[in-house]
Amino acid sequence: MRRTFAAGLSVVLVGSTVGVAPARAATPLKVTLDKTSVAVSSLNTVPVTVTVEGSYEDTQTVYVQFKRISGTGPANEFSSMPLQLVDGDGTPGVWRGTANVPSTLNGTIEPAAVDVLELVQGQPTSSPAPVANPPALVVNGVHVPKFTSVLTPAVVPYDKPWSVRYTVIDSQTGKPYGTRLKLWFGIEERCLEANEHEEVLSDTSGNFTRSFPANRYGDWTSCMKLPGKPGGIARLVTRVKRPAAISAAPSKTSAPVGTIVPVNGIVVQGNYCQVALQRLYGATAWRTVSTTKVRISDRFTLNAQPAYKGNISYRAYLPPCYDKVAGSTKPFIIRGT
Repeated sequence: MRRTFAAGLSVVLVGSTVGVAPARAATPLKVTLDKTSVAVSSLNTVPVTVTVEGSYEDTQTVYVQFKRISGTGPANEFSSMPLQLVDGDGTPGVWRGTANVPSTLNGTIEPAAVDVLELVQGQPTSSPAPVANPPALVVNGVHVPKFTSVLTPAVVPYDKPWSVRYTVIDSQTGKPYGTRLKLWFGIEERCLEANEHEEVLSDTSGNFTRSFPANRYGDWTSCMKLPGKPGGIARLVTRVKRPAAISAAPSKTSAPVGTIVPVNGIVVQGNYCQVALQRLYGATAWRTVSTTKVRISDRFTLNAQPAYKGNISYRAYLPPCYDKVAGSTKPFIIRGT
């Protein structure tokens, strides 16, 4: 069975837009901050007091979800700590608490929504209420951490083990921070869950490596996060790339001109991918002459049709699909007679 988690993710993803569903609150809530700007360096955070006022829900705690509206920080969103109800019963009420602002939000941020649950990066909010006239907070981030990742091998054969190495460096100096860093590592669904991760340590060069055994079904998307409070302050998601692993052969090596010649093939772990039969024109130009989709059995059939007498070169081609890179079979000949 094909894993589908990775299909919607880019190879490099550090933050994503807050998904705000239609608000449950009848009127927007008022959010105030005790600062208009903060200066934050490297892996540190700066606390900002956040107050929410208005009629929302009968709940003791709420979270404020922030989004970055300008700037160059690698993170686009984050969540406050749980804000405690300090006045009223929530309908109306006043909640107050802290947002720990990281350097990775370098730019201008503002509260996007109030919710009963903590933000999970890349996921929509739960019961969001809109914010009336959201206040802006300027974040001056310096020595901002930067994530990179390397897959070894870069394209992983289905019968070979592989590894992923994550590295954290100071984006300003291009060097590691010189100490072992606490990191959160996850695979697949754990990349979308707030607390389902493995706590790991980098080496002093900022590297952490995880190895995986050979597994044709193990196309695991992994992720690394820099811990913050409450959630990660930056993350990188890395997809495993697999080879095209396509093979094909014509049912006949010769046929009268105009005759349909089935070309049968296989794409390893390629069900539902589109494949094309290409014909060679001139010395180097491959042009598509027919297409089909790979069946659930990983098999496919394309139709060749010799257009003239003589040797005609064909190949089967797989464009990029899911985690698979593009690739083609070796050329084969069908002779028109």
